[in-house]
Amino acid sequence: MSRISYIELPAAELPATRAFYGEAFGFALADYGPSYSCTTTGDVDIGLQGDLSEATTAPLPVIAVDDLDACLEAVMRAGGVITKPVFAFPGGRRFHFRDPSGNELAALKAD
Repeated sequence: MSRISYIELPAAELPATRAFYGEAFGFALADYGPSYSCTTTGDVDIGLQGDLSEATTAPLPVIAVDDLDACLEAVMRAGGVITKPVFAFPGGRRFHFRDPSGNELAALKAD
């Protein structure tokens, strides 16, 4: 079953942004290295990408899928444009794509 499970935000000021979400909304964020923090509630989580060379310019919805390779094929077949090929990261694998309206999203298969 596929669902939006994650929204990744660019965070040029990661410590301040992390503190903001903690103070304003009570979000508990886990750090994954010096440039990434995220919630891990299992609902729709939020990620803060502090490495601007890796960050998108707008919020990045991430869709959790059961089979990443099948999803990649389905996205391309449906007219999506791959903007970042499949890559591994701590916790899984994902790829980024643009839909026909130019929105960038990602598909994720967690470990």
